[in-house]
Amino acid sequence: MAHIDTQNSSNRNNKRMAYGLVLVVALMVGMAYAAVPIYQIFCQVTGYGGTTQRAEDNAVPVIDREMTVRFAAQVAGDLPVKIVPAATQVDKVGKKITVTYLATNLTDKEITTTASFNVTPQSMGPYFNKIECFCFTEQKLAPNETVEMPVLYYLDPELDLNDELDTIREVTLFYAFHAS
Repeated sequence: MAHIDTQNSSNRNNKRMAYGLVLVVALMVGMAYAAVPIYQIFCQVTGYGGTTQRAEDNAVPVIDREMTVRFAAQVAGDLPVKIVPAATQVDKVGKKITVTYLATNLTDKEITTTASFNVTPQSMGPYFNKIECFCFTEQKLAPNETVEMPVLYYLDPELDLNDELDTIREVTLFYAFHAS
């Protein structure tokens, strides 16, 4: 009879261990799925990794410092879309500027695309503020359609208070386009 009790106890321990391992695996999978959105939120709040800030259309002072802003784009290999980045801008820090990217659907089918973005140098991320951007929503392109995709942004004049940014005179806003 002691042998049966030991076997039952062993079976219970094995079941507990199995349930515990299943729970650990489920938690790990859940954390893996949650990691990307949590990291994106962290980057958006802090500007880490060159993530730009989303701003309201508030009035900020325009200062005498000029900055060159370049625009770049990359399209995923499986996305049949042609992107023409906006022209380079040279303007005063604090001034609100609207630029336009052009997107062309190269197929005879509707395509939905999204764009992720960052700024280089990364230290400029917290100071690059986008008020409006095509990147905030999915973009639907009709067959063979070309659309203008505007970005309304400004560089926060507080960047002038950061001594580490004194030598920076050029910023690049980069978009990576992929199928939605």
